[in-house]
Amino acid sequence: MNHTVTPDMKDTVKNSRQIEHLYAGVDTQDGAGVKLTRVLTQQLQERLDPYLMLDNFKSDNPDDYVAGFPNHPHRGFETITYMITGRMRHRDSAGNEGLLQNGGVQWMTAASGVIHSELPEQENGAMEGFQLWLNLPAKDKMNDPWYKDFQSDDLPKYSTEDGVDVTVIAGQSHGIEGAVTRNITEPTYLDIHLPAGTSFSQAIPADHNAFAFVYRGIIEIAGETVPTKTMAILENNADTDGVTITADSSEDTKVILITGRPLREPIVQYGPFVMNSQQEIMQAVTDFQSGKFGEGA
Repeated sequence: MNHTVTPDMKDTVKNSRQIEHLYAGVDTQDGAGVKLTRVLTQQLQERLDPYLMLDNFKSDNPDDYVAGFPNHPHRGFETITYMITGRMRHRDSAGNEGLLQNGGVQWMTAASGVIHSELPEQENGAMEGFQLWLNLPAKDKMNDPWYKDFQSDDLPKYSTEDGVDVTVIAGQSHGIEGAVTRNITEPTYLDIHLPAGTSFSQAIPADHNAFAFVYRGIIEIAGETVPTKTMAILENNADTDGVTITADSSEDTKVILITGRPLREPIVQYGPFVMNSQQEIMQAVTDFQSGKFGEGA
């Protein structure tokens, strides 16, 4: 699944987007006390439509993660869990089970409703990764749930002539199609590793929302510095055709770049349910309480 990008395959970016805002994220806990940083919060959902949430977890202290995420429900969106380091077992009420481990991705479409658990299969060592929530269009929110595991070797990867290594989790980059594509939200999700001082460009449709999160090192976009553990929301400007990311000359850098086509539909969230109206939320709660999400994981 590894490729080398040749010059004629490169995304050409003539006018890079600039940074609109920088966000450091909010330290919080979820599940049974897992410590994490909530990078994309509920207040940013409309601005970063179709994305609803991004969590970053990273710790080598088992007390921060060992309790995991016991059974909990979801309805109305997709969860994409990217495990950089560590091992976590998924089980759900649709009968799916999988082991998420180093470099792998778990893509779950909750849609009409699923109950699942995510529990660490390690009691020591480092655990690091991301969970991203991608909204579903109103017409697809009550579809059947879907689930797929991708191990690291299943994910398309490529390298540029400058030695930049890219994993294409979703969408398309430099002629390489990712592990998952979606026709309506058109998500692109890239993990980009840049040697010190190198640059990487990615084309982005003008009407898509986009953000980058630096999880190692420091980057620069359009002359503005983005430090470690910081999200840069990229401004929407019809005159731009993508983004160019440059790693600081002092150290290697790792960044995720996420873009998508906004749904422009009402977003109503109540905990693990994301629908389009308060009435649909109330129905989700009723359906969950009456056992219509399955028997549990």
